[in-house]
Amino acid sequence: MDKLKQIEAFTSVATRGSLSAAARAEGVTPAMIGRRLDALESRLGVKLLLRTTRKLTITFEGQAFLEDCQRLLNDLANAEAAVSLGGLQANGYLRVSAPAGFGRRHVAPLVGEFMQANPEVTVNLGLSDRLVDLINENIDCAIRIGELTDSSMVSVRLGEMRRMVVASPAYLVAHGVPREPADLVGHNCLSLGQQRGWIFKDPASGEVQNWKVGGSFECNDGAVLHEWALAGRGLAWRSLWEVGQDLKEGRLASVLDAWQAPPMGIYAVFPQRRHLPLRVRFFIDLLKDNYSRASYWELR
Repeated sequence: MDKLKQIEAFTSVATRGSLSAAARAEGVTPAMIGRRLDALESRLGVKLLLRTTRKLTITFEGQAFLEDCQRLLNDLANAEAAVSLGGLQANGYLRVSAPAGFGRRHVAPLVGEFMQANPEVTVNLGLSDRLVDLINENIDCAIRIGELTDSSMVSVRLGEMRRMVVASPAYLVAHGVPREPADLVGHNCLSLGQQRGWIFKDPASGEVQNWKVGGSFECNDGAVLHEWALAGRGLAWRSLWEVGQDLKEGRLASVLDAWQAPPMGIYAVFPQRRHLPLRVRFFIDLLKDNYSRASYWELR
């Protein structure tokens, strides 16, 4: 029990940024939190946090340990919830954030399914491409795609997403099929901007490369690039979540498949809590059940 309290104290201080904030959350004194940290560092024989009267800094060892502690506490909370579910029902208010385009197509429909199965839960779904502040904006769960940079949050991998180069069959008949990224020089590439290249993985060496592309049209809205690709106006580098249905029904075809970039992770991210609310756990489980199935993306 003492070891668990020490880990909880360290995680709380590291994520909240101060002993006093952690103490308020735990309902104890800052001195008690400090003693638990001292005991943990003494037991491990390593400095996890550098503390002064003005500043608290996490060490390299502390950062690595924090990630493991967050996973451990999350797994413990889930294990406790699993054995106590019984006839319990999720209830309360769930605030979810997701990227705009992805959220409209792949989060909102599942929110509807979740609410049907959990009628006692009220959901607020915010769709935005900005990086929301989960703690200050009181967000229970955010859906994010790609590399995660905020180590103060806990994450659950829901599935993975591939990106591919696509074009309409008519465009490929008229302009030919590129066989390697170097061939893109002769094509009209519809891009978010020339400073943002397309990522490929060399099938021979395994090297990941960023290729700058050019064309007659750039747009900072991926949905517009998708529509232009459907209209036969060029090649576009799009995510499977966006073009899966078009590929299945033949409106688009993928090229350079052997050069596809490594897949990106799709994650549910949430603030560190000792006990994950049942409504959050149920919602994450629903997303994971869907996103982890390859067939899901082919139907949408």
